[in-house]
Amino acid sequence: LSQKMLKPLSPLPHTDPATQRVIELGAGTGAFTRALIEHGLHAHNLLVVERDAALHGLLCQRFPGLQVIQADACALRTAAQASGYLQGGPADAVISGLGLLSMPRATQRSILTEAFAVLRPGGCFVQFTYGHASPVSRALRDELGLHVRRSGLAWRNAPPASVFVYQRA
Repeated sequence: LSQKMLKPLSPLPHTDPATQRVIELGAGTGAFTRALIEHGLHAHNLLVVERDAALHGLLCQRFPGLQVIQADACALRTAAQASGYLQGGPADAVISGLGLLSMPRATQRSILTEAFAVLRPGGCFVQFTYGHASPVSRALRDELGLHVRRSGLAWRNAPPASVFVYQRA
């Protein structure tokens, strides 16, 4: 699944200078974090965001050289500014492991609005979800001016997971 999540960012960072700065939402235990680093993303270009205090502590232990902040994705813009991450410019991509599918539409709207506020023009929001349908409804995508494409499907994941890429229309 990690490789499917990184597919929209490829080739990162060696031949695609446009995708260098990444924010990860809902990092959990760090599976995607590790994949990003192994994929060649430089630590200073990655901001890891985790709301849960215990998982935040675990991430800080596992990745001592990374900037890991404890924050809510609904306040991403403020958290990214306060951390100093945005001083280096906007993010090129936001990768999300959040359970958008189970969240109310208002929470989804808030997270997506915050994510696109920290992205450069043309940047992308990459979301994995269990199942085949986009976790963001057509109505909300239309409201926010987003288009979506499925980037991958991880059949070997249990349960199978899809990767969706959202960009401004």
